[in-house]
Amino acid sequence: MTRRVILVTDGDDYAKRAVECVAEEIGGRAISLSAGNPSVLSGPEIVRLIKMAKNDPVFVMFDDSGQAGEGPGETALKYVAGHPDIEVLGVIAVASNAHHLEWTKVDVCIDREGELTSRGVDKFGIQEFETGRINGDTVYCLDSLKVPIIVGIGDIGKMARKDHYEYGAPITKKAAKLILERSGYYDRK
Repeated sequence: MTRRVILVTDGDDYAKRAVECVAEEIGGRAISLSAGNPSVLSGPEIVRLIKMAKNDPVFVMFDDSGQAGEGPGETALKYVAGHPDIEVLGVIAVASNAHHLEWTKVDVCIDREGELTSRGVDKFGIQEFETGRINGDTVYCLDSLKVPIIVGIGDIGKMARKDHYEYGAPITKKAAKLILERSGYYDRK
């Protein structure tokens, strides 16, 4: 059975709480054990947990904790994205203050005010000058993946508290809903 998954390139405690909140609200499941800073589970371990989830969409978190190049989060992400039993609906690509300037192309970004933009956003969810890309620490491999949509946002669960889980993580939720709409998820339910 193919499982439909949204990949999230952050895994700290704020991200975990925000992703759990959004997954519950839209009727999906979050693999909470995939959180970590950095990620500690391997790709095969994460796929096993995805297959055990009660229903789709399944949110999975990956984090390199600022490590340059391909870290443990990206290694696991690539494995999950390439697994034959996994359909990646899209990626929530999280901006960070990456000191080593890793970046990825994005299809669209959502700033901390909830506005869609073709421009990138920074860690704080503020629009940048660059169009169609963001800097982050777990985004290096995204350009090599075949996924329907990559949505860039600021630091999940933060962005000057505008995405805090106590407020329902509205920026993360908007990114997830955009992925579900653009991937055709609702049409196939």
